[in-house]
Amino acid sequence: MRVTKWAKLAILGAMALLAPSLSGAADKPYGDKSRGNWTATVTRTDDGQYVLGNPNAPIKLTEFVSYTCPHCATFQKQADTTLRVAYVSPGKVSIKIQHVMRDPVDMTVAMLTNCGDTAGFFKRHHFFLYGQDKWLTKMGTMSEAQMGRWNRGGLGDRLKAVAADFGFYETMSQWGYSRVQVEKCLADQSMADRIVAQTSAARMLGVPGTPSFAIGGDLLAGTHEWKTLEPQLKARI
Repeated sequence: MRVTKWAKLAILGAMALLAPSLSGAADKPYGDKSRGNWTATVTRTDDGQYVLGNPNAPIKLTEFVSYTCPHCATFQKQADTTLRVAYVSPGKVSIKIQHVMRDPVDMTVAMLTNCGDTAGFFKRHHFFLYGQDKWLTKMGTMSEAQMGRWNRGGLGDRLKAVAADFGFYETMSQWGYSRVQVEKCLADQSMADRIVAQTSAARMLGVPGTPSFAIGGDLLAGTHEWKTLEPQLKARI
């Protein structure tokens, strides 16, 4: 949950490189809710964030996520099924994902989850968090030369280096993405600007680390696990 000194420096460095921007257009919701099941409904907001579930749900949950945060992966595994079935499916709760960037690897994964169709965002989000224990362990095998490439050059070159080192090109190919398509996403300045803007907004709100949560825009103090979040959802239903 806590942000390391290295991660803070990485965030500041990336923010210096990227000019924050809120460009982007909202999409219409994807998914069939004719049977009262909202778990396949995904909406992209004006500022480029993704919402799962009923856009007009009475409880609007924001999840602040970092893909290199082990606690975020633990939360996903503990909460995902119950959260979707008991809260999102009947339209009681919607979940908005807000990125909190920690390091170049986190930035790369965030760019890849945002790459492509709106309907597939949560599939990619789910995959990277559930498989984190497999791909993140590669960090310990990286040389100083490899990690140095993650912080040198332009945005596209830095993120391509991360993607190559972690095997993310192969990961994306299973969803039909070619190397050219992946590299186009990794060099997408507008997408990167939106992710940096989300990180800046989270810091301004006072998000102490990841995962953290807000309901209706109000940050939930001391809430970083499913066992502390669920009672607060129940209390509002």
